[in-house]
Amino acid sequence: MDELWGILIIAAGTFLFLGGRLKSKFVIYRLLVARSRMLWGDNVHRFHQVAGVMVIVFGILVLLGCIPVR
Repeated sequence: MDELWGILIIAAGTFLFLGGRLKSKFVIYRLLVARSRMLWGDNVHRFHQVAGVMVIVFGILVLLGCIPVR
């Protein structure tokens, strides 16, 4: 089960990272940007890139079994 959660977490992190990198116009990403812009202002895309990398690292740790998800 950890493998499934790890892959899903990595996918979510990749979505955040690529959305921030490409400044995506995808509807879900635009909703995230609108919420984050209140706190981060013009640095919102950089924030999503950093947060995406952190989520990817967490997903890899879950995938490898270092952090059990139960």
